[in-house]
Amino acid sequence: MGDGIQHIGRFLIITGIIISVAGGILLLSGRVPWLGKLPGDIMIQRKNFTFYFPLATSILLSIVITFILWLLGRK
Repeated sequence: MGDGIQHIGRFLIITGIIISVAGGILLLSGRVPWLGKLPGDIMIQRKNFTFYFPLATSILLSIVITFILWLLGRK
């Protein structure tokens, strides 16, 4: 029973770290001028309507996060 509790505790700690890092990235994202303005990000502006889909930024962040998690998961 204690072994299962340790796995849950480790999972919660890792999840908390990931959420904290994601929050830090969101706080700093306004200070990175190119983030959200990469070629491939879709922005359509009309008079009363703006559609923004950060496709290239999402792909880049996905690759970076995948690499970080891969590094953390290696044993």
